[in-house]
Amino acid sequence: MEEITTLDARGLLCPLPVLKARKALKPLPDGAALRVLTDDPAALIDMPHFCNEAGHTLLGQDEQDDGHAFTIRKGG
Repeated sequence: MEEITTLDARGLLCPLPVLKARKALKPLPDGAALRVLTDDPAALIDMPHFCNEAGHTLLGQDEQDDGHAFTIRKGG
């Protein structure tokens, strides 16, 4: 089973969840997965845009009781 790194960005507002995700992805090898937890409503727009612009793949996004969870695969 693949190990997924989790970043808890709940309580942070735009643009901090994306900035924290970028920083968390940097040391990971290409192909690694990062799960980002956030309660920022703007993340619904920001995370997919970030992935598209940075060359990462958005594997999924799930609604949670306390926000959203985004699973990102690091691109090369």
